[in-house]
Amino acid sequence: MSDRVLAESGLEVRLAARSGFCGLTVGRAPGHVQANLVLLPSEFADDFEAFCRANAQACPLLAVGAPGSWRLPTLGVDLDLRTDLPSYLIAENGKERRTHEIDSIWRDDLVAFAIGCWFSAEAALRAAGIRLRHVELGVQGPLFRTNRDAVACGHFSGPLVVSMRPFARADVGRVREITSRLRLSHGAPVHEGSAAELGIVDINRPDWGEPLSAEDGEVPLFWACGLTALAALKNSQLPFFITHAPGAMLVTDLKEALTI
Repeated sequence: MSDRVLAESGLEVRLAARSGFCGLTVGRAPGHVQANLVLLPSEFADDFEAFCRANAQACPLLAVGAPGSWRLPTLGVDLDLRTDLPSYLIAENGKERRTHEIDSIWRDDLVAFAIGCWFSAEAALRAAGIRLRHVELGVQGPLFRTNRDAVACGHFSGPLVVSMRPFARADVGRVREITSRLRLSHGAPVHEGSAAELGIVDINRPDWGEPLSAEDGEVPLFWACGLTALAALKNSQLPFFITHAPGAMLVTDLKEALTI
């Protein structure tokens, strides 16, 4: 990883997105907390907040905005939710489309939710000398719906979604110990080993992201994922909502505590 990326700030990534960067945020601004973004009409905001709090490991809330506000001041200076993510998904009347900005379709009734992301744990693992093969490959890694149910609240229900990353067998204990301290990044893994135990039929066909099989000597670890909220949103059949595009996160000014 280049010295430039290692020294990169959350603001620099946001400004790059504002200027046209539309790639993944994996590996960007190491040590800065990254967030899933959900924007939905205010009439559904209380139910959605309750869903996130009831499923806090999958959906750790970093901030909740005021209706109509595109700012989340506790997460960063000069932060504009309409332009500062590399790409967004707009869901409207059952159809989905991807876009680089949402300024042109902003609504005064939208409430913003920022939910913690596993990408933020990467700096702590890297500092401990643990290999991150998905970062080396420049991919997000695979994400799967599971056979476990999230806690339902009001309009929102659905499966627990998990992310998977493989680690050397010798590193698994340290990975568990380090990530257990990082509650804003989903904490410790919820499962280790066989994907079939989570109801995942084919680990090479993820619901989101890219396939990334464990190599010889590696163990697949699975973390609760913020896409649990996206699955619940799709289940709810809301007529309109917006999220980040998978892997294209909101990079904040917050620093994940590194207690190694």
